[in-house]
Amino acid sequence: MISSNDFRSGVTIELDGSVWRVVEFLHVKPGKGSAFVRTKLKNVQTGNVVERTFRAGETVPQANIEKLAMQHTYKEGDQFVFMDMETFEEARLNASELKDKVKFLKEEMEVSILFWNGNVLDVELPTSVILEITETDPGVKGDTATGGTKPAIVETGAQVMVPLFISIGERIKVDTRDGSYLGRE
Repeated sequence: MISSNDFRSGVTIELDGSVWRVVEFLHVKPGKGSAFVRTKLKNVQTGNVVERTFRAGETVPQANIEKLAMQHTYKEGDQFVFMDMETFEEARLNASELKDKVKFLKEEMEVSILFWNGNVLDVELPTSVILEITETDPGVKGDTATGGTKPAIVETGAQVMVPLFISIGERIKVDTRDGSYLGRE
């Protein structure tokens, strides 16, 4: 159990049978009446954000989330197989559980998998990944970094907007949070 007075950004709690992460919090002491804590909570499974008010000192169950460092070893059918780096146990996740993160998932990539009550909550990829361009329009002499962008397909199948001078076979750095081009590698 955790008191509402101890809420901080990033704290995870259990409410209504699901896990919520505290995004924002504000302790309020009005002139009349008792103090309260106004929070903005994000559902870890669905991504929904709600505002909720708690009485000061009210206790709620804290979510016991386990974070394991695992390595993506291979893909079997529509399942992605991950191996725990310490115990060598395997976990299998469907593409639907990985959601849009599958676009940047490479073999032998280390990720963090969050478990709650034995169920996978989320998969955290590194903030950036180096990928090879497999398909794009050819670059033309005179194209510069400030000229514009064109679509390119990387080795994982994701589409990334890259500068005009990038060509097939080059390795680029991509931000996994929004899929943006960060630079050549």
